[in-house]
Amino acid sequence: MKNLESFDIQEPKIRMDEILVVKDKYFNPKNVGIVTGASSGIGRAVAVALAVNGLTVIGNDINEEGGKETIQMAEELGGKVIFIKADLTNDEEIEHCIHQASQYGSIKFLSNIAGMQHIDPIENFPMQTYDFMMKIMLRAPFYLSKLCIPHMKKSEDGVGGIGNMCSVHGHMVTKNKPVYNITKFGLRGLAQSIAAEGEGKIRGFTVSVGFIKTPLALNQIPDQAKQRGITPEEVVRDVMMGRSQIKEMMSPIEVGNLFVIGFSFLGKYLIGGDLLFDGGMVKTY
Repeated sequence: MKNLESFDIQEPKIRMDEILVVKDKYFNPKNVGIVTGASSGIGRAVAVALAVNGLTVIGNDINEEGGKETIQMAEELGGKVIFIKADLTNDEEIEHCIHQASQYGSIKFLSNIAGMQHIDPIENFPMQTYDFMMKIMLRAPFYLSKLCIPHMKKSEDGVGGIGNMCSVHGHMVTKNKPVYNITKFGLRGLAQSIAAEGEGKIRGFTVSVGFIKTPLALNQIPDQAKQRGITPEEVVRDVMMGRSQIKEMMSPIEVGNLFVIGFSFLGKYLIGGDLLFDGGMVKTY
């Protein structure tokens, strides 16, 4: 197998000129935006983007070292991220995280980003891994939403937003990723349920993208190659980018900008909707 470092999918550094900055009355330090999975990849990019836009961001992850790096990145760009270590499979730690977050201002926004991947067909899929993925990627977003909605209702104007990190796999499925597929479809259902109950004030939405330049994408290449009996080069060219009209992976900050749009006044009519930025993977072939 070819050395994976030869693929140009290393996580890029976030630059100020790549961040979308929106002047929104709710984007200020008195308001809190919570971001899960904030220690790397898309979670880090969302945390930094929201921080640069003036929110007090609470970043959550189990990776404390990565969290410190996210804090530093945000500070270098003029934003503020506060890191709270929490295990999303533990209800008490989730509750503690939300309680702590509420001490820094009014909880206005929640970004459910944390996720993981496991490559196996249904018949071989370990049920322990199934349970773990469901806890992190569906149960935790539901419980976090349940805890944050009351804070949003009592905040300024009773306005708030919950954005879930979906995927092209919330629209179509790839074989050997059954639980990832299930959770992404579920996150669309959660966002629509939040929107249905939000009366136009608390909006739920999803963001769906293809493969992003993150460790999650890089780390699944060997497993995909093994499962499909092809080379890593073929995984990237034919599986990951095969259906995309644009043959370049998005950067994490490009995804972070979509959450900025979704939470700002630009997303006023994004109620239960999905921001599908996938290079045409789902809608064209």
